[in-house]
Amino acid sequence: MTFRQLVKTVFLTEIFQGMALTLKTFFTHPVTRQYPKEKRPAMPGFRGLHGLVRDQQTGEARCVGCGLCAAICPSQCIHIYTADSLDHKKIVERYEIDVLRCVFCGLCVEACPYAAVVLTEHYEYSDYSREAFYMTKDKLLANWDKYMGWEKNMEYFKKFWHPRTDDLGFPKNQAVFKGSASGKETH
Repeated sequence: MTFRQLVKTVFLTEIFQGMALTLKTFFTHPVTRQYPKEKRPAMPGFRGLHGLVRDQQTGEARCVGCGLCAAICPSQCIHIYTADSLDHKKIVERYEIDVLRCVFCGLCVEACPYAAVVLTEHYEYSDYSREAFYMTKDKLLANWDKYMGWEKNMEYFKKFWHPRTDDLGFPKNQAVFKGSASGKETH
């Protein structure tokens, strides 16, 4: 045991340091929010309740039933049921998400090539039955209408999910071979 450790042990300096910290913050106002009255807005990119995006022209769901979101889901909480139409196109009959099984990882949003699935910023949902947390296609479309919208959706996808062309360009002063996309030549 060193001299310094002996002094700390005998004179209880660590305990006094902790008590000084407690006394320093003891007379300040608490930071507690009174939840039902004071609500904090969700953080940007918050992964909340699911929603299915509506097509802007037709008003129908953008989902084409490819099943990539269901395939990548680690908790297997997404179920998609499709059928063929008379003109041999896939029709999504049922799109269901069991929210109680979901881990809100956001992989379904990343995997969707049509940007048809979103995680809204809505986090205040509770109920007394499990059926309320089994989202059907109609409920998911209603979540889109209620909690998102086109302006909010475009901002959401630009910031958090889709790579921007600025991110994919060549860095400045980057050596580029002849015939590359940037058109610069190096020798």
